[in-house]
Amino acid sequence: MTSKSFIAEAQNSVLVIVDVQQRLAAAMPKGVCDRVVEQIKTLVTAANTLSVPVVVTEQYPKGLGHTDDDVKACLIAETPIIEKTCFSSVKAEGFFSTIDESKRKQIILTGMETHICVLQTALDLQQQGYQVFVVEDAVSSRSKSNQYNALQRLRNAGVIITNVESVLFEWLGDSQHPEFKNLAHLIV
Repeated sequence: MTSKSFIAEAQNSVLVIVDVQQRLAAAMPKGVCDRVVEQIKTLVTAANTLSVPVVVTEQYPKGLGHTDDDVKACLIAETPIIEKTCFSSVKAEGFFSTIDESKRKQIILTGMETHICVLQTALDLQQQGYQVFVVEDAVSSRSKSNQYNALQRLRNAGVIITNVESVLFEWLGDSQHPEFKNLAHLIV
């Protein structure tokens, strides 16, 4: 039996951005939405630098619009963007195969809304044998109580609740990492 590390490892991680879309973002409390977008941009920048694959989902883009322009501007051209109507990204066509093909077992999960699509995606990924890290300062819900409830449920289910700064420094692992100086400045 292999033991799992409770530290996010860049060589074993996939960053997943769930439904950070124009109309959904507009429904979030203003300060919360801005913070989440900035935090996701930080993680995407670090992921691109450290060769961590990024996968994006869009919930019913005809109605909710496409991925936030600021987030999209940080993505590399090859980033898969998977459209879906199901709430769990795992059930969307192409999502699971994309994750599975990476041969990585840690999923760093960000996005909207914490109590619906993020929650269902996290629990389904965990059930499929992935180690799931939900980045608390890079997820949001329209309601604080729904956000809090979802994070409690996820924590109780064994999902690791973390934050952007922890993930970034866990991916680096050492201040001697060649990208340390480039990425440490992203933390404000």
